[in-house]
Amino acid sequence: MKLNLMKPGSAQGATLVAFASSTKKEKTEVVKIHHATLAKKLSESVEDKTITGKAQSVTLFRDISFEGYRHVIVIGIGAKAEAESLRKIAAEVKKCLTAAKINEAVIDFDGLTSSKKDAPDFVQAFVEGALLASYEFTELKSKKSDKNDVKEITLHLCSKLAADAAVKKAFTEGQILGECVNFSRRLGDLPGNMMTPTILAQEAVAAAKGTGIKATVWDKARIKKEKMGGLLGVSQGSDQEPRFIVLEYKGAAASKKPVCFVGKGLTFDCGGISIKPSAAMEEMKYDMCGGANVIGAVIAMAKLKLKINVMAIVPSTENLVNGSATKPGDVHYARNGKSFEVNNTDAEGRLILADALCYASEQKPQAIFDAATLTGAIIMALGNTHTGYFTRDKSLKTKIESAAESSGELVWNMPLTDYHVNDIKGTFADFSNISSGKGAGSATAAAFLEQFVEEGIPWAHFDIAGTAWAVGNRLNYCPAKGASGAMIRTFVELAKQYV
Repeated sequence: MKLNLMKPGSAQGATLVAFASSTKKEKTEVVKIHHATLAKKLSESVEDKTITGKAQSVTLFRDISFEGYRHVIVIGIGAKAEAESLRKIAAEVKKCLTAAKINEAVIDFDGLTSSKKDAPDFVQAFVEGALLASYEFTELKSKKSDKNDVKEITLHLCSKLAADAAVKKAFTEGQILGECVNFSRRLGDLPGNMMTPTILAQEAVAAAKGTGIKATVWDKARIKKEKMGGLLGVSQGSDQEPRFIVLEYKGAAASKKPVCFVGKGLTFDCGGISIKPSAAMEEMKYDMCGGANVIGAVIAMAKLKLKINVMAIVPSTENLVNGSATKPGDVHYARNGKSFEVNNTDAEGRLILADALCYASEQKPQAIFDAATLTGAIIMALGNTHTGYFTRDKSLKTKIESAAESSGELVWNMPLTDYHVNDIKGTFADFSNISSGKGAGSATAAAFLEQFVEEGIPWAHFDIAGTAWAVGNRLNYCPAKGASGAMIRTFVELAKQYV
């Protein structure tokens, strides 16, 4: 999809997209088309309720020949336009254009707002929604779909504020975020045989080129030398070597401490000897979405030229079964010397993250944020609407809530207490990788991770198991099946708070 930002003007033969609102006044539904001339022309359509103005409602008028536009589409915004609703509205615009085989449209953005206050947020959200909705993973199909005969859709966002610096900046940021989210989605959607730890590292290095990011990749020998027993232990069951990926962007003075984003890069997970049921095991290619998403987030930060020092740290491996695989009851040592019993080999994500969190702590960062498809328990608790996050730091909680509100992503603060730490104390080692009690599986997993973060460093863990893929039933700008790019937008907003 191509997007342009311009001042209002006709585009001969293109399609006009206008907006209509719907509000209740004294129990009466009031529908208003936010384009004065068009409102007069379509007044009968409002009266007969062809146009309702309800949020995300779509009405297409073909060959209407209005002011040089061949077709007109009226999109409902409901009672009030908001940033997140605009992402969904943009997705409906894209869906309508594709279905109607229309490849060029002009968006009457002044019909949403001509306010300098709202325009930047609205423009950014609309651009994000349009790009996110345009994502399709079809590269592995031998015959490309041509059912709609639309090669590429071009959207012209027309606003009187097109030349405003804040609006132009928001337009660019929306493009960068949309592209980086889609980049991470592709990494998640690639199957395990085409997204090994080695390939993930190669993709990260290639994406970092030209952004000012320094990319470092450790192979198995270096990982062993660095005493990363968790990552090595999990990788023992696979013929694929593990990788430890570090992307470092320095947008501020070298003396300024970095902010670290750690992501679980499990490129395929069968559960190891504690093998998973075969049903839906193919979805375990998505177990690397935490890693893919922190890579995408830091690349976005670099492209936005944020004045901050940040690092993406991704431990990557497969969790499979062979004669060398870690056995239940085996004990390994993390990078910081703490030992853990592997009492369930399917609780492997926390083991590779343990080494990564140790490494992140060694960087003496301002804060550490990790993202992982860590537990099924978080899905039972929150479904696929909210990402559960864990932190004991009240200041960090405030930052996270503010960042999520700005990004439009839903998060929920989950409990993390000393009770949960007691539940993961080991019998034959310092810790066990599963709880000694029942329930609170996502909290005890977070408690395990906490043991590998140096005391005094602000840290938050995001369990994206419910939101990393298959959220299209909630968010129309995400694929019905496939990676979502969860938390990339929120992480970028978090990074801004450290500029």
